[in-house]
Amino acid sequence: MDWKKATPDMIEAFESVAPGGPEAEERKMFGYPCAFVHGNMFMGLHGEGFVVRLPEPERAALAAAGGRPFVPMEGRPMREYMVLPPELYTDPAVLRDWTARAYAFASALPAKT
Repeated sequence: MDWKKATPDMIEAFESVAPGGPEAEERKMFGYPCAFVHGNMFMGLHGEGFVVRLPEPERAALAAAGGRPFVPMEGRPMREYMVLPPELYTDPAVLRDWTARAYAFASALPAKT
């Protein structure tokens, strides 16, 4: 499988909206930056995709806006995760809104130990 790398613009967009503070933590997964709250990943980069973790109603809304399920390995989608369409992550206000939704969702999940 050919892996495509996140562009510098994507990495910059990620860094511009990644929430800070004591509850948020950034670390790499898949070789790219990802953000976690209470041990739960809520956003990250994978290849050429900007990934967010959302509850079902918001996943449906994102799908209607052109988002797609996150499938890091063929045939193995990650439940609750969606890939933003590129036109959404190039608009900082829209990207901030989707990542805030992901942060809120993951914040409500039980903490991982």
